[in-house]
Amino acid sequence: MAEAADFQSTSRSPARRWLRRAASALMGAPLLAGLLYVPAAPPASAAEKASPSRTVDVSLDTLAPTTPVEGDTLTISGTVTNRGKETVSAAQVDLRLGSRMSNRGEIDAVAKRTGFTPGDDGAALGGPYSIKIPKLAAGISKDFTLAVPVEKLGLGDEGVYQLGVSLTGRTASARYDRVLGIERTLLPWQPEATEKKTQVTYLWPLISSTHLSAETGSDDQQTPVFEDDELAAELAPGGRLERLVALGAELPVTWVVDPDLLATVDAMTRNYQVKDGDERVPGRNQAIAKQWLNSLDKAVQDDKVVALPYADPDLASLAHRGKDVSGSLSHLQPATEVAESTVETILHVKPSVDFAWPVDGAVDPSIIDIATSAGADKVIARNDSIRDELPYTPNAARPIGGGTTAVVADASLSTAFEGDMTRAGNSTLAVQQFLAHTLAVTQQQPGKLRSIVVAPQRMPTAAQAQSMATALRALSAQRWSQPSDLLTAAAAKPDDRATTKVPGARKYPAKLRKRELPVQAFQAMKVTQDTLDNFKVILTMASRVVTPFGNAINREMSTSWRGRAEPAAAYRQSVQVHLLDLTSEVQLIEKSDLTLSGRSATIPVTVQNQLLQDVEHLVLRLTSTKPTRLKLNGGDAVAELPVTIAGGHSQSVKFTASANANGPVPMTAQLYTEDGKPYGKPMTFTVKVSEITPTVMLVIAGGFLLLALAGIRMYTHRKRAAARDADAADAPEAEPQAGDDPEADPEDDAEADPEDDAEADPEDDAEADPDADGPVARSDEPEQPSDPTPDTGAQSTDPSGQGEKVDR
Repeated sequence: MAEAADFQSTSRSPARRWLRRAASALMGAPLLAGLLYVPAAPPASAAEKASPSRTVDVSLDTLAPTTPVEGDTLTISGTVTNRGKETVSAAQVDLRLGSRMSNRGEIDAVAKRTGFTPGDDGAALGGPYSIKIPKLAAGISKDFTLAVPVEKLGLGDEGVYQLGVSLTGRTASARYDRVLGIERTLLPWQPEATEKKTQVTYLWPLISSTHLSAETGSDDQQTPVFEDDELAAELAPGGRLERLVALGAELPVTWVVDPDLLATVDAMTRNYQVKDGDERVPGRNQAIAKQWLNSLDKAVQDDKVVALPYADPDLASLAHRGKDVSGSLSHLQPATEVAESTVETILHVKPSVDFAWPVDGAVDPSIIDIATSAGADKVIARNDSIRDELPYTPNAARPIGGGTTAVVADASLSTAFEGDMTRAGNSTLAVQQFLAHTLAVTQQQPGKLRSIVVAPQRMPTAAQAQSMATALRALSAQRWSQPSDLLTAAAAKPDDRATTKVPGARKYPAKLRKRELPVQAFQAMKVTQDTLDNFKVILTMASRVVTPFGNAINREMSTSWRGRAEPAAAYRQSVQVHLLDLTSEVQLIEKSDLTLSGRSATIPVTVQNQLLQDVEHLVLRLTSTKPTRLKLNGGDAVAELPVTIAGGHSQSVKFTASANANGPVPMTAQLYTEDGKPYGKPMTFTVKVSEITPTVMLVIAGGFLLLALAGIRMYTHRKRAAARDADAADAPEAEPQAGDDPEADPEDDAEADPEDDAEADPEDDAEADPDADGPVARSDEPEQPSDPTPDTGAQSTDPSGQGEKVDR
């Protein structure tokens, strides 16, 4: 005001202007002093408002006790690190108590703040509860520990308070005190137990990625083959799964188990093999697997156990990508059924199979439909998917229609430990934030009992599990909460004001949708399943194949493949390739071309079974592509015969064929299952139909030669006989001598003169055919190849006889 008047009256005398300024200064001095007053020194406070408060990184590594009561001493330890380029001098580490949080939104806001704000971060406690650091060079870290009695903090009403640790110091470019770094945490203050305590259900997941292949050994025990031996590291002392079991055994949790993990570890307790390129090497971690299973068996006996469908199928991927591929949804029901029996057999407890757990609890109508299609009537969702517009946190359970209950987990609590918990500072902040939220939930409606659920990440690391356990131990005093289980939480009375509406498909998170299994994955699973279905019908011991491959197909749709597209595709391909290798052990043996002699014959086709079990319910179909030339089974173009082959053997299947005309006939042999589906690849060969083969021609030629020789000899004998008769008529009769044959001719015993033979006429005693080149057999001669009588007998399973006229 004075400066404005002075500006408007520039024509007044300098003396009067000086008097007015002096009076204004005197009158405003008390007000100015009150506005600038803070507990710290004025110069430092003024500097803090514009200070670069991220020059020094402050880390809070420990805070104990996490939930103090009256009489406790709060101890905070940590590290300060100079991230700037200048040395910090005259530094001091202070504890600052901020304001009390009035709602959960403020808690989240405090966790996100970075820079120093004097009005919100509170005053430095100072005095004996601070630490002086004379010099902190650039890049150097210093550890600190602050110990403060709780009564010195000045805590008021119960609730959540902001607690900060700051470093104040000077640099060469700014030679005055200012806050160069600060880290905040949250301090729950509830020294006395509340009348109504919040029921907290914490899910403790035992889930891993896929390690077991579809391949098994050929022995009676079907020795399992693992893709790798990495699971042993998770089961060994200090490993992820070992830590989860050891920590969970001491905590009030609900175990959520993937039965495939149990089956895989159980397989490791016996002989197993591990893939090493094309080789299979013996696994050597049986003792580790046995120890882990024994520890888990003891840990779960007094707790509730929830079994997910076998191999933890990705319900969202099924709903969004797989439902349009026929057969994809059919895996859920068997996966649920085998889940219950697997857990009960290995852990000796009866699990609940009524719960479905979509990834991150994100749901839409299609996911709900898929999740409940296998019999589950409860879906674990999250309140960042099913949102409630309420000033408080309602009960987790609420009906969503169709007899289905959504158990809505708390998003802030469920995601509290998803960061890098290997850093002590991160773990400490996460634990305090978790505890602060649970107290804030209780204080929202102190007189009302409520039930909340925490569903953490599916596969927490060992460090994350340790942080989760630290937070749950801090709640063990039960001053504002008490433990519960998932079955109890699902049965709690729903809040009347809580939403029961499932969000639409458009509200499903895009980042989750991008990580889903592609449609091609479900198409590949269908091909494998179809191949398996076609294969199992011919097996006498189908379970040796159906069980390992059925489980492998379930693993192909596991949630563990999210973000791992290439390994997932490689696993699917390995399953299909191995199955095709097995099916090819039953096959047709390649056949060379045949020559069919005569009007009828048998055609053998060999089927080989290199499996170690018998096969049956197979049909071998032989097709003649030219039935007018060659027919099968007495007149058909197609013939079928059943096939049953013992393991490790081959069988020759024989078909009867009849020829109508000479020439080549392409043939196709194909195996089919009894329900008419092709099995394996077809095999083709050619049958050359010929009624007179070269062998037959030689026989016929030989016969003609013999006939000609016989005719010549007969002609010679007749000519000689005629000559003797003529001589006898001309000569005088002679007295017969004793012992002589009157009709004997002295030349009868002599060999015929070759010249006489040469003069013999073959036409004398043989009939001539004027249209033929040579003689033909009369009707009383032996049968020819064109006669209707078959050359071979009917089809038989006995080896081919020598009489069959099928020439290779």
